[in-house]
Amino acid sequence: MSGTVITIAQQKGGSGKTTLAVNLAVALARGGHSVAVLDTDPQGSLGRWFMTRRERLGEAGMEFATASAWGVAYECEKLARAAEFVIVDTPPKADSDLRPALRAADLVLVPVAASHVDLWATEGVLDLARREDTPAIVVLNRMRANTRLGGDVTAAARETGAEVAGPALANRIAYAETLGQGLGVIEAPRNAAARAELEALIAELRGHIPG
Repeated sequence: MSGTVITIAQQKGGSGKTTLAVNLAVALARGGHSVAVLDTDPQGSLGRWFMTRRERLGEAGMEFATASAWGVAYECEKLARAAEFVIVDTPPKADSDLRPALRAADLVLVPVAASHVDLWATEGVLDLARREDTPAIVVLNRMRANTRLGGDVTAAARETGAEVAGPALANRIAYAETLGQGLGVIEAPRNAAARAELEALIAELRGHIPG
């Protein structure tokens, strides 16, 4: 068995990398898949979420590991032998330290919040992904529906030549609340809209997963 490795990367901090990683992992696990999460960010937000989840639920429902840049390939290989999906959270940077996480990935997701600054920050990550010959997809995150800024950022993202996921994640307070509770947003009550957008995103991503 060799699982699919999905790396979440973005040069700019605050773009929602950990939020995307957590919610993809939970949605895939709740969908019946075996999942592992790998935290390569020294800040350790994914690890804090995982431990909070264990304390809250007793069992996280997925595997967890940490690694520095040089250990990413080994950890991804090990985790992918046991899990169908390995979700890798990375530090906010675009340099040689990020390359091992891009090289180990089958797919790279680059979250972009509703700001041109976030969009500009994708350039370094997308360039590194191209150099490693790893497919990358921009995921529009924290978007406000029917706003001019959201429309402008969406249009500008497509003009970069990068692949842009059709489904976007909305700017919902529930994402921040559930993250602090060790949960995914689909595990909280009355979040049908969030569940629908995550399911739509995962359905589209499946078409980009090799094999």
